[in-house]
Amino acid sequence: MRPHLILPVLILAAACGRLEEVGKAPGFSPLEGSYQHHAMYSAPLPETAPSTAPSDAASLWTGNRASLFGDRRAARRGDILTVVIEINENAEISNSTDRSRAGSRTMGVPQMLGIPQRLDRKLPEGASMAEAVDSGGETSFSGDGSVRRKEKLMLRVAATVVEELPNGVLRIEGQQEVRVNYELRELVVTGYVRPGDISRQNEITYDKIAGARISYGGRGQISDMQQPAYGQQIADIILPF
Repeated sequence: MRPHLILPVLILAAACGRLEEVGKAPGFSPLEGSYQHHAMYSAPLPETAPSTAPSDAASLWTGNRASLFGDRRAARRGDILTVVIEINENAEISNSTDRSRAGSRTMGVPQMLGIPQRLDRKLPEGASMAEAVDSGGETSFSGDGSVRRKEKLMLRVAATVVEELPNGVLRIEGQQEVRVNYELRELVVTGYVRPGDISRQNEITYDKIAGARISYGGRGQISDMQQPAYGQQIADIILPF
């Protein structure tokens, strides 16, 4: 391949993978195959059964799910619970770097058994071994960077227990869609929760969901108008400058 064609080919090869993202929202990182996913689906260690189990027969108030004071928290596949999403985060990062270096070097041989004088006669006019080398250098670098980010989101969505893992953890999925005129707002929540983290009101906050994947967006005419045209997105990916 000709040398002047190597750079364009490399640019096109790197852009081909990103062309699949044109017109699509950024995808989540997959959980399948990760250490977290493997730990979730691993069988738990055996537990020693208690010698005596409590009985509801001697109590006026039974603890079953159908009773007045029974535990109605989601615990089995098909149960429904409420996910409370309250995100109010601020992040600010600032970095400053300043680096400089200066150096100089001088070397000469004015006297050494008359050798420098003999060499001076053979050197070009104006050159002398008395000041053979005189060099200096100076470099400097200065850089500043800052990141400021603020996010606020308050949502509630009902999710369904879709799987009971061997270690007792529950995998939940929730999806909510609301259409107003020609705009569809959608909210998707997935992740893993412990039954003990579910409150007595059958609710769980998003910060107690392991591997949480929360997507909040919309589809429709307004969302389409807010996105750059496909041609512009392709040009932004392909053009290196």
